[in-house]
Amino acid sequence: MHGLAIDAPSGPAEQATLAALLRCCVREVAGPRGLVWPAPPYLLLRVAGTLLRARTHGGAALRFDGPAERLEAGAWRPLAADELVRLIEAELQGHDGPHEHNGEFAEQVAASRDAVAAILRARAAAVPPADPWLASEQALVYGHPFHPSPKARGGDGWLAYAPETHARFPVRLLGVPEDALAEGGDASVLDTMGRAPGGYRVLPAHPWQLRLLGPVLGTELIDLGPGPAVVPTSSVRTVYVPDAEVCLKFSLDVRITNCVRKNAWYELAGAVELTQRLAPIFDRVSAGHPATRWLPEPGYRSAALGARLHEGLGVIVRRSPWAACSPGVTPILAGALALDAKAADPVAWWHSYVKVVALPVLELYFAHGVVLEPHLQNVLVGLDGDGMPAEAVFRDLEGTKLVAGRHDLGGLHPEVARALTYDAERGWARVVYCLLVNHLTEIAATLAGTDDHLLRELWRGARSQLDRQAAGLGWPLPLSDLLAGAPLPAKANLGVRWARAADRAAGYVPIANPLA
Repeated sequence: MHGLAIDAPSGPAEQATLAALLRCCVREVAGPRGLVWPAPPYLLLRVAGTLLRARTHGGAALRFDGPAERLEAGAWRPLAADELVRLIEAELQGHDGPHEHNGEFAEQVAASRDAVAAILRARAAAVPPADPWLASEQALVYGHPFHPSPKARGGDGWLAYAPETHARFPVRLLGVPEDALAEGGDASVLDTMGRAPGGYRVLPAHPWQLRLLGPVLGTELIDLGPGPAVVPTSSVRTVYVPDAEVCLKFSLDVRITNCVRKNAWYELAGAVELTQRLAPIFDRVSAGHPATRWLPEPGYRSAALGARLHEGLGVIVRRSPWAACSPGVTPILAGALALDAKAADPVAWWHSYVKVVALPVLELYFAHGVVLEPHLQNVLVGLDGDGMPAEAVFRDLEGTKLVAGRHDLGGLHPEVARALTYDAERGWARVVYCLLVNHLTEIAATLAGTDDHLLRELWRGARSQLDRQAAGLGWPLPLSDLLAGAPLPAKANLGVRWARAADRAAGYVPIANPLA
């Protein structure tokens, strides 16, 4: 991030950074300590002894109207992101046990703010893709609304590969000796992307990852030059190849939000394994929920030249969403809809949205023991010619798991089997967080705007649909508890960043349930 100018305190990058930090404070810092109070039209909270306030709407999505303020010497004064960082540090240093101080936290927040400012400058001079799906993939300028540093990215030169800047670049093609090829499933589409000499196979590589890995040529790999142009999607490391009409999921040795985005060897094998296991399950689910679609990951390829290159150069083939959607249906990233969902009749639009997105997720969990990860970046919503939600496309098998004890995994390598499973409790928490807290809460807030009455009406409609779904599933206890008003689990992104822990160590904090 070095060399990027910090945005002015009143600029959009500063405002977005402050808003995300404030949401994290409400959810993870002040809220659990009982230090958040409604005082209409404001929400008040206390952090490290300082009283803060902001006008809010959108329920648990915490959308802000106007600037946040702090009380100082009896007067309300504008709050800056750097001031809030210092308050968070003071609060958490006194409560976080062995993690008495995190010297990286302020740097990560500043790096994220600088990245947003750089993205906005680059984006202003770029041309968005004509493809509406790809344009939606590149719309997430500010990132996760409940993360303290959603756009912090390591390394130099990342803007050239950032989806938010409407980037487009050629992949680099490597030649892998056939006797050093690591492959699973059907990755034959990769052979259409270039030509390799006799005894070699084509392996596309992300140019940023090649820079991060350092010299790899001369390790039996040969350089075949530039390959087809690709367009990065919202996850940064997954790209779309228009010439081949497929997506490729690369490894990136970069921390994006909470994770270093590398394809572990067991995730490469697991993608193919899950694709084979889920195909008949999705066929059965789509019989009852015809709007359900998914993106298989039929194969992977890498170089069997030691663990570092096997994982660092591993690429997973994923189906294109255009191939999954019906004719006349346009896939749009749910995260983009959370920013700008428009509907002449928001109640009818929401009814269709909940039907196509939420109901198959619950069916998969309770009837088939499959845990989807249906957060805003893992779901594409197919809009019909009138802009109504007509289909839902679920993707990214890395986050898809099987409920332990519901599937026979005896023939798998123990590491692969472990990576593919959640126990029932963990799986349900993940489903509820991704579907309700991360996803539907944000969509509902955008549809309702500042109309709290409409927001309540939307959640009443969702409740009715989920009630019917629960009855059809025989009223499973976790779903019954949810509909009875049990608190929702919200992922503690601030907590995991403060602890400098892996994303899998992230816990949850309870928040109010809008279905109650």
